[in-house]
Amino acid sequence: MTLLADDPWIAQYIDSLASAKRNSEHTLSAYQRDLRQFSDYCQQQGIEGWQAVNTKHIRAYIAKLHKSDASAKTLRRKLSAIRSFLRFLQTQLVLDQNPAQYVRTPKLAKTLPKIMDVDQMQGLLDAGAESWLDIRDVAIFELFYSSGLRLSELTLLDVADLDLIEQSVKIRHGKGNKQRLLPIGSKACKAITLWLSYRTKLAKPDETAVFISKRGTRISQRNIELRLKQWCVKKQIPNSVHPHMLRHCFASHFLESSQDLRAVQEMLGHSSIATTQIYTHLDFQHLANIYDKTHPRAKKKSTDDKRIRQNIEKPDNMS
Repeated sequence: MTLLADDPWIAQYIDSLASAKRNSEHTLSAYQRDLRQFSDYCQQQGIEGWQAVNTKHIRAYIAKLHKSDASAKTLRRKLSAIRSFLRFLQTQLVLDQNPAQYVRTPKLAKTLPKIMDVDQMQGLLDAGAESWLDIRDVAIFELFYSSGLRLSELTLLDVADLDLIEQSVKIRHGKGNKQRLLPIGSKACKAITLWLSYRTKLAKPDETAVFISKRGTRISQRNIELRLKQWCVKKQIPNSVHPHMLRHCFASHFLESSQDLRAVQEMLGHSSIATTQIYTHLDFQHLANIYDKTHPRAKKKSTDDKRIRQNIEKPDNMS
């Protein structure tokens, strides 16, 4: 069995995932790309077929990616794709065992997501709209911040998913193909209602998407990313802002106000509370900053305090 650029086993595996309907198109595309890259690597190493792949080959591949500065998150995804694919080959009786099961998964660095403060968010959302594109953008940003959607979820929204009377939105294409019903804030509802009045004149007759591009068709994720960057330059927001940061802002600010971690988990669509708990660290930082600024016993030491401490640490010699 020789490895090919368009390996039939990879195609069959991706088809099986698509049939199960547990993964989004974005995930399927990423898995297919990851597996083709691994297949290319195996060909370059002179590995003849999937049956010849062993644990050392997989470790060497992951090490090569690591040296090229691939993030731990990327390495985990690629290894997960390889491991899952080789497990599929086991079920098809192509392999007797899965060599990827012995490869240790890279640990994720515990980095806190960057967010904008409330004033910065207000500056972004309260910007004046000068064109129909601006009206659309404001509606997008308001919905991100109001309900904490993922970028992929927002681009896949259809008009039928909105219920502006009940102020809710149905997410039908969540991570792992999970669905959830989310509330929408009044300001977001107002912005979306205004946008829809323009959308009806701009969308192509058969287009179902809530948010459309200049062509009258569903807006792309890349388009939203670029528009957000343009808005931040216009509003002189210094941070490198991306759509997922708006989701982080929603989660952090909502937790700060509600103190309800379970509610944040449900809104974000996290399957595990452990994933949501990173926002408790952000919330603690906020509380710690307030404490340092306001508590009389938490204020920074004065020069006199430092001098007294130095005298205690270095007492005069006693006879």
